[in-house]
Amino acid sequence: MHQEIVELFDLTGQVAMVTGGAVHLGFDAASILAAAGCHLVITSRDAARAEQAAEKLRCTYTVDVLPLLLDQTDFANTQETGRAAERWKGHVDILVNNAGGGSGQSTARLFDRDPRDIDHTISVNLTGMIYCCREIGRSMAARRSGKIINIASIAGLVGRDRRMYTRAGMKGQPVDYAAAKAGVIGVTRDLAAFLAPMGVHVNAISPGGFARNLPDQFVNDYSDRTPMGKMGRDGIDLKGAILFLASRASDYVTGHNLVVDGGFSIWQ
Repeated sequence: MHQEIVELFDLTGQVAMVTGGAVHLGFDAASILAAAGCHLVITSRDAARAEQAAEKLRCTYTVDVLPLLLDQTDFANTQETGRAAERWKGHVDILVNNAGGGSGQSTARLFDRDPRDIDHTISVNLTGMIYCCREIGRSMAARRSGKIINIASIAGLVGRDRRMYTRAGMKGQPVDYAAAKAGVIGVTRDLAAFLAPMGVHVNAISPGGFARNLPDQFVNDYSDRTPMGKMGRDGIDLKGAILFLASRASDYVTGHNLVVDGGFSIWQ
C-alpha cells in the first residue's frame, strides 16, 4: 500500500472512546478504529458484555482496550466515566457517540405511548450524547485537537411509512426517537461551529436500516424501498464512514451529516 494512503488513515497510538461499543454498530466502529491502530475505551450499560467485547477486540487487533460501565442518562456517571477514560492513557482523541436506542416497552403509537418512555428515549439518545460531548469535548478543546462522531439516524431526516412495520407485525418507530435523532444532527452542526476554533471536528453519521434479527417481510419491504435494493450489513457497511471521519482524511470536514442508507432517504 502506498505511504500516502497509510498516512491518511493510520491512527496508531490514538485513543478512541466508543459509547455503546460492545455490540452491533458500536462494535463495528470499535473494530475499524482498532484495525487502524487505536487503543479503545468501550462503554456499555452491561459490564459483562463490555468486558467480553473488550477481550475479543484485544485478541483480534492487539490493542489495549478499557471496558467501562456507562449510563449516559446519568450525568454524574457520565462525568466519572469520562474522567476514567481520560486518565487511562492521558487523552481521548476520538469520541464515537453511538449509545442509544431503548425506546421502552410501551407502544410506539404516540397517542398511547407512555410519557416515561418518551422521556427516556430523548434522554438516552440526545441528552446523554450531549453529556458525553461536554465531558470529552472539554479535554479535546484544551488540547486543541479531536474528532467527535455522533451516530444519528435517517429517522432524523425522513418520516416513516408505518405500514411496513404493521405488515411485519412490528412495534415500529416512536416519534420521540425521530425527534432525538434530529436533535443529534442539530447538535452536531452547532457543536461543530462552537468547537472548530478550538481545533475539534464534529460530524455525524446517519445510518439507514440494518438487517439484524428482523422479520423477512420487513427486510423485503425495506429493501424494495431502497435504491441499492438491500438493508445495511453489520460488520461491513458502517466501517468506512467511521474511519473516514476519525482520520486525517476528513481534516477539512466538520458539521457534516454523512448518510449511510443505500439511498433510502432520497428515493421516496
